[in-house]
Amino acid sequence: MAFLRGRNEDEQELPGAVPAPGMPARAPTAPPLSAFIDQGSEFEGKLTFRDTVRVDGCFRGEISSENTLVVGETGEIFATVRSRNVVVAGAVTGDVFATEKLVLQKTARVDGDVRASSLQIEDGAVLNGRITMDAARRGSSGSGKGSSSDEA
Repeated sequence: MAFLRGRNEDEQELPGAVPAPGMPARAPTAPPLSAFIDQGSEFEGKLTFRDTVRVDGCFRGEISSENTLVVGETGEIFATVRSRNVVVAGAVTGDVFATEKLVLQKTARVDGDVRASSLQIEDGAVLNGRITMDAARRGSSGSGKGSSSDEA
C-alpha cells in the first residue's frame, strides 16, 4: 500500500499540463490518490479514509470513505463499502452505499445490494443485487416542488 501524502508541489498535475515524453497522459477528471493497494497485495480489516483510494489488490472487511473509492480491474473487494463516490472496474462482493455516485465500468462485477443517489452502468458490467436510488439526496434537479414516487 502506498501513501501519497507529502508529495512535492512540482509533482502535482497542473491544469493544461502536457505530460513529459514517455509518460502516460492522465485523465483530467482523475482525483489525486491518497492511498493505493496494488495488485498482488492482500489486506483484511477496516479501511477508513478522507480522500481517494484505489484498490487493485484484494481487500476483505469494511471500507468507509468521505470521498472516492476506485476498484481497479484487478481489484477484489469482499466488504461493505460506504463512500461518497465509488468507481468499480473489478469485483465487489458485498453491499455498496454511495451517497453521491456509483459507476460500474464495463469490466465490473458487483454481487450485493446497492444504494446510490446516481448510478451509471456501462455495457458489459454485471450487477447481482437489489438497487435502491436515493432521490432525496440528488439535490434539486427535479421539475418542481411536488414529489412523486419513483417506484413502479
